[in-house]
Amino acid sequence: MAETLLYFTELLSLPVYDLKGRRIGRVKDAAVVPLIDPTRVDRYLVGAGGAWLSLRFDQIASIALDGIRLSDERLFPYHSDEYMLRIGRDLLDQQIIDVDGRKVVRVNDVTLECRRQNDRDILAVLEVDVGLRSIVRRVLQGVLPRRVIRRLQRHIAPNSIRWDFCNIIEPDPQRRLRLNISHQKLETMDPADLADIVEELGSFEREAIFETIDSEAAADALSEVDPKMQASILEALEPEVAADIIEEMAPDEAADALAELEEETSAEILEEMETEPGSEVRELLEFDEDTAGGMMNTEYVALPESATVEDAIGVLRGQEELLETLNVLFLIDADGHLKATIPLARIFLATADTPLARLAAEKLRQADVDEKQDRVTELFDKYNILTLPVVDSEGRLAGVVTADDVISVLRQK
Repeated sequence: MAETLLYFTELLSLPVYDLKGRRIGRVKDAAVVPLIDPTRVDRYLVGAGGAWLSLRFDQIASIALDGIRLSDERLFPYHSDEYMLRIGRDLLDQQIIDVDGRKVVRVNDVTLECRRQNDRDILAVLEVDVGLRSIVRRVLQGVLPRRVIRRLQRHIAPNSIRWDFCNIIEPDPQRRLRLNISHQKLETMDPADLADIVEELGSFEREAIFETIDSEAAADALSEVDPKMQASILEALEPEVAADIIEEMAPDEAADALAELEEETSAEILEEMETEPGSEVRELLEFDEDTAGGMMNTEYVALPESATVEDAIGVLRGQEELLETLNVLFLIDADGHLKATIPLARIFLATADTPLARLAAEKLRQADVDEKQDRVTELFDKYNILTLPVVDSEGRLAGVVTADDVISVLRQK
């Protein structure tokens, strides 16, 4: 073959000739058998009259834009094979994740490479094509001559994903595509970008992603997903997998996600969780979601009234995961009653032996666990605060509501 590349849309409808040059039919589809060879086109399905015939790759002598010529005329009727990945039926129009573009794209065409081996032409899958060039090629196929279409497409930048970046999910009868390297790349993406991708995928693809990526990355992405979709994802996962993800979420976000599930499903996931995070989430689930208790998070730093700046810095060194969102510390008495809030910035301007009580905010603003959601958001707006402590009926510190929690509530409204 003079050309080293052949597009699947060009392969379709190519005439197939026998040893005497007689046309026996046209190509209707082609297939890879991943268990035998992940890239080589192993079978060619040929329409001959009202029937489909199956040709093996080693029965073909040459492949060109004007047709396929055989080296062996033994033809057999086509029978569906579960190990066969048909390009036309199973790949075209399937969704695939483009991690570099942070989006879900559709397979419009497939680029094949023609190789000469053992005196015969062999096609190997090189790329899946997802850009405008492949759309134009597909639309014009059969309307204009192939060589004209090739000249026209030169003016359009290619957009494709290499086949070795793709992997077939073998147990799936629908032969779905996923990216072979996507799990590592997906784990390093911004959670909001990953959430956007997840929301565009079908339920099977969403489940596949959350079953295979790191549980911490899965938790970050799940926190950004619409609550109803969160429930759909968690319900589809095995309880132990869902539990691993829930454990990595902030307790308030975990409680919100579980609150969307059927009680039986939620109980199964809680049963699989480790004792400490499971207990925190269970406590939060007891509060109505439209109250401060339902909004609050139990991740905060509280110290005794007698603590000093040195004590605070020592505690903060052991709470590195909270530093990105932490802006206040709390002082509590021996019974856990809230006594003061300490703006975090103030401790860096004081000496190590300074009592934290001296750095307390002038006004102690707090909310009861039963305070209504609207009142909580009103307090954030009125006093321009970033964190609001929540106390129980006896004044003991129960949790905190942060600006992120308020934003999430407002966004859902």
